[in-house]
Amino acid sequence: MGGIFWYGNQDAPELEQVEITLTNVEVISTNTVTGTSKLEVTFLVKNPSDTTFTVSLIDYQLSADGQSLGSGQYSTVDVAMPGRALFTSDAEIPLKNTFELEKSEVNDEIYQKVLDEGIVSFNAKGIITTESAWSTIEKEFDSST
Repeated sequence: MGGIFWYGNQDAPELEQVEITLTNVEVISTNTVTGTSKLEVTFLVKNPSDTTFTVSLIDYQLSADGQSLGSGQYSTVDVAMPGRALFTSDAEIPLKNTFELEKSEVNDEIYQKVLDEGIVSFNAKGIITTESAWSTIEKEFDSST
């Protein structure tokens, strides 16, 4: 039984090489009645290792010019591994996620700056979960545009 555990964890160092970068945040729609806006958040995920993996979860806190906008999540946990994007060796794939920004959750000035595209820098800080056929790892990240 110990051999299965040992073999299953051989991929962990390779999976920990995953690189994630926040590349873009843009407004895709605004609802003035409900005071919400949908933002498209794009992460570029790179696989510098020789082990093929998938990304099952990116859990993150998004901020704009140092002010928190809230939390977001890219998730494929309910999708079987064969249905997810495969990150083969040296693959770079952008993963997009819709983030819902609520005006009531942030101050009016920062909400308006987001809508007017007046933000100098967005930041995402969180955890990315990668999986191979034998291993799953979680890695912390912190990235800015």
